Amino acid sequence: MLKSVKKSRGLFILVIFIGGILGNFLGEFISNNLKSLEIFKIVYNIGLTNPIHLNLKIVEITFGMNFNLNIMSIVGVILAIILYRRY
Repeated sequence: MLKSVKKSRGLFILVIFIGGILGNFLGEFISNNLKSLEIFKIVYNIGLTNPIHLNLKIVEITFGMNFNLNIMSIVGVILAIILYRRY
């Protein structure tokens, strides 16, 4: 019974990422083609601007993550959550 809970969480996270990616593509498409809608041009950058580099002489590790959010990517995530719960 625990495996099905883990699968549904993994699927839930995957659906959220897909919704965000599709929303981001749609937001960029709208902002590039419809110049009058300036609200879609606003992009929020969340994360590290420069990755953290750790050199241990034997191993070098680089950490970094950056999220670029626009209005449509947030709408895509919300729609993905609604569709996941409904179906």
